Amino acid sequence: MTTFSNGLSRRGLLAGTAILTASGTAAAKEDRLTEGVVILIDSNEPYVMGHAISYSANLSRHFADRGARLLIEIVANGKGIDVFRADRTPLVEPLATLRQSLPNLAYSMCASSKVIAEAKEQISIPLISGASLVPFGIGRVVDLQLKGWAYIHA
Repeated sequence: MTTFSNGLSRRGLLAGTAILTASGTAAAKEDRLTEGVVILIDSNEPYVMGHAISYSANLSRHFADRGARLLIEIVANGKGIDVFRADRTPLVEPLATLRQSLPNLAYSMCASSKVIAEAKEQISIPLISGASLVPFGIGRVVDLQLKGWAYIHA
C-alpha cells in the first residue's frame, strides 16, 4: 500500500475523492427536476390506497408551485390491485376526481396479479375508468426508475 508524506494512504485518498465526487453529484441531482414519480401500492388497506391519492395531489401542487409539470403514475401490484378494481375499491369517486384534476396522472394495474386474482376468485375483474394494465407491476416500477423517475412506496 502506498502512503503519501502527509500520512494518507492511496486507498484513503481515493475514498475521499469518491465522497467529494458523490456529494457534488448529489447536489447536482437535487437541482434537476425529476421527470416523474411512480407510486407503488401493494396493499389493499384503504388507508394505504388513500396515501397514493394524497401523495399524488400534494406532489402535483408542490411542483406546480415551482412552475413545473410532474408526471405521476400509480402502479398497483399484488393485493394493491384492489385500488383499481371497479368491484372492490372504496375510492372510485376520489380516483376519478384526481384523474380529472391531474392530467399528468396515470393508473396502472399489474396484469399478472390480476390473472392470479381472477383464477383464485373465479371471476373477471373489472378495472375502474382510466386504469390500464401493465405486464408486471414491479417491472413497470423498475422501468420508470431506470428512466430517472423517483419512487414512492405507499
